[in-house]
Amino acid sequence: MPNLRHLLTSIPGGVRLWASLLSFGFLFAALLANAPQLLALRLDAQGWLWLVIGTGVSLLSLVVNGLAWSVGLYWLGAQPRWDTCVRLYLRSNLLKYLPGGFWHLASRVQSLRAGPPAPVADLPPPQEPHPLASRAPVGTALALMAVLLDPLLAASAALALVPLGGWQDGLALLAPLPLIGLLPRWSNRLLGRLQRQRARQLSLEDGTSTLPPVALPGYPLLPLLAQFPFVLLRFAGFACAVMAFDQQLALSWPLWLAGFALAWTAGLVVPGAPGGLGVFEAVLVLRLGAQVPEPPLLAVALSYRVLVTVADLLGALTARLDERLAGERA
Repeated sequence: MPNLRHLLTSIPGGVRLWASLLSFGFLFAALLANAPQLLALRLDAQGWLWLVIGTGVSLLSLVVNGLAWSVGLYWLGAQPRWDTCVRLYLRSNLLKYLPGGFWHLASRVQSLRAGPPAPVADLPPPQEPHPLASRAPVGTALALMAVLLDPLLAASAALALVPLGGWQDGLALLAPLPLIGLLPRWSNRLLGRLQRQRARQLSLEDGTSTLPPVALPGYPLLPLLAQFPFVLLRFAGFACAVMAFDQQLALSWPLWLAGFALAWTAGLVVPGAPGGLGVFEAVLVLRLGAQVPEPPLLAVALSYRVLVTVADLLGALTARLDERLAGERA
């Protein structure tokens, strides 16, 4: 393992750069090879309507993800303000598109690690309350754990849905294995390494030498279950893109779900471009390209990318507007 870690860190430009280049290179080659057929595709009014619906469903999935993150905070022993946590999640989610791909995590950690500001005489209350109801700060280590646990649970929930697509040459047997990896015996080690890595990236005040490890209180069943509605709503937005290009008969819906879950997880966990840009599309084409014609499959993948990006933007704007209105009411 140390030799593998040294090999990965010694790659010129880093793993993230090469993963991005490979994904974009594959996607660009696929677009060039299918350019005439892609340009010939046209959306009718019903197709555009499906994309609009997909954008709305994707926006709803972000709200559900914010609630699932709040469930994780509650399970870890914090006292989340549900509405404030959702607004924080939506507001910070847009930061994942910045170079580095971790600024949304930094924003959430920074918001959680300090306790709510104490009331000051003759001054109005803060515009946005603290995400936690308790006035005791959760500490940097617990805040970082809460932020890191969320994508790990989302990826595990998505992979657990892959077997719904059938045997798939043994993939149905391998995909649910992360559910076993969530046992504290293994997940605490993984989260500990991620905690130290993110602490260095975020330049946290505690420093990597003094940041105390945080152990999970048990198997994270409750926050894991909360992630399934999020992943299914994410797939529902993707299904709208499938419907927009009339590809619903190309595969059965369980196979569409299995392919989407695998590609979405890859975009979430593979160190590539911010937001999984390029990774999701490349894995989707590699996984389903032999069963679905590539031109409409590429159109579906690119359309889904656009609608989820618009949903991220709408979510951040909605959270900002809601905070402003809440401040005016106060």
